[in-house]
Amino acid sequence: MNQKLFIYQLLPRLFGNRITANKKNGTIEENGSGKFNDISDKVLYAIKANGYTHIWYIGILAHASVTNYTDYGLPEEYPEIIKGKAGSPYAVRDYYDVDPDLAVNVQERMAEFEALIRRTHAAGLKMIIDNIPNHVARNYRSLNKPQETKDFGEGDNNSLAFSQKNNYYYIPGQSLEIQTSHKKETHSSYREFPAKATGNDCFSHRPTQFDWYETVKLNYGVDYLRGKQEHFDPIPDTWIKMKDILLYWAEKGIDGFRCDMAEMVPLAFWRWAIPQVKQKFTGILFLAEIYNPSAYRNFLADNVFDYLYDKVGLYDILRDVSCGYKPSSDITFVLNSVGDIQHRMLNFMENHDEQRLASDFFLKTGSRGMAAMIVSCCVNTNPVMVYAGQEFGEKGMDEEGFSGRDGRTTIFDYWSVDTLRRWNNDGRWNDILLSDREKELAQFYKWLITLCNNEPALAKGLFYDLMPANYGNPEFDSTRLFAFLRSDKRDLILIVANFDDKAQDCTVIIPQHAFDFLGAVPTAKGILQPLLQRESESLPFHHTTLPIISVNSCSGEIYKITFL
Repeated sequence: MNQKLFIYQLLPRLFGNRITANKKNGTIEENGSGKFNDISDKVLYAIKANGYTHIWYIGILAHASVTNYTDYGLPEEYPEIIKGKAGSPYAVRDYYDVDPDLAVNVQERMAEFEALIRRTHAAGLKMIIDNIPNHVARNYRSLNKPQETKDFGEGDNNSLAFSQKNNYYYIPGQSLEIQTSHKKETHSSYREFPAKATGNDCFSHRPTQFDWYETVKLNYGVDYLRGKQEHFDPIPDTWIKMKDILLYWAEKGIDGFRCDMAEMVPLAFWRWAIPQVKQKFTGILFLAEIYNPSAYRNFLADNVFDYLYDKVGLYDILRDVSCGYKPSSDITFVLNSVGDIQHRMLNFMENHDEQRLASDFFLKTGSRGMAAMIVSCCVNTNPVMVYAGQEFGEKGMDEEGFSGRDGRTTIFDYWSVDTLRRWNNDGRWNDILLSDREKELAQFYKWLITLCNNEPALAKGLFYDLMPANYGNPEFDSTRLFAFLRSDKRDLILIVANFDDKAQDCTVIIPQHAFDFLGAVPTAKGILQPLLQRESESLPFHHTTLPIISVNSCSGEIYKITFL
């Protein structure tokens, strides 16, 4: 049976950290850091048992931090060009190295990571890591690159703002002057002359605190200052270097790449590089972080990328509906906009960039996000992602340091996450220290995800939206309810989600066209068998007289329809 992909996203620096100090702006010595070795066989088997097929490990590549590893031969760091004490996982300082924060023995850090790859695969899970192609840390220098490989910027003519042969863009004659709201104390002084363009397409020597000032943009042969003129023949040097980096990690057994800000890199590069990687490593996945719907189909054409982020579509509308800002009927319009490619969109309600469902800035409790998760998981055959701690209702309301109290779990600071730390339970990875509410939510996630892979109609079936048939239905609140069918031509499943803060009784109209489209032949009588609330009783029905369905607040139900 074809499985849906369920991706568990985690940041190892946070995930296994048991230290409770959590000092604001604390150092690694004060607040600690999770390690590769903390992701044990036991926790990997627990993740697998919860229904996940993949783990996306973020923060794997060596990135700039204020922690001094010069005793291990690593380059000196410069706090004034680093966000937070731990630094951004997306400011890579060596594409060919893993982050030393994550190693018990820094000198053996790559071996410890390779052991994690083996443990992940032994647990029956596949591994995704980040590819960060658009930008690097300002102090990028690779010590671990192959001997024959030249480093980024090595041989650049930095007197030119743009050259097809350069790896970076320059601001000739100008020194870097970062405009921050506060002066950072530092033991050293970073100098950059001439200044390089900043990662978020800031072609100024004076990036502000609102720019990605800790990064430098890579040059893929696009002259941004001359109308984005493309210089792709001969193949730019950056293309070759980045392809080799992808191959380096694929050779270690990585099963997929989540490509950071993929649309900031020319599509021509992806069309050139990805087929070469896939030719050598059959089945390897490429997932694009992308926010421009007009570019979606181009990025999917010819199977360049396998999947795309669905942030500006389904995530945004489910957030608005869950918060009561928009009617649930609007979900239909969003799904229609990607109807032909919806099966290739990655659904999620949390990731490291977004506010936690349970944060004070979103829904305040994780249980209020269950309706959104039911829709995300069941709406099609596409992959679904859960961010570590989401399943326990992690609030993300700590004030960690650089990140601040913003409803997100920091990626910039050394910290430990309350719910994950209690689930860790000194490496036992069980729920004994979780509250009853947290256990119930975790059980909901486990059962929902398991259902989606155990039921063929949910894993690989067709989708039929029931909202148009119910707009005029007086017994169906189309502003707070969302209903649809899934079928694999053998089983027929009805999903009803309730985004309201109170329980709803409803009757769902299923038109004859739905049965025709899904290849189902209704008989006079049937049974609705609840799959999510397993303690609930089955409901008898006549296909022309549907039963009244009771749907819990901020939740939903999944019914298998059986005709007698």
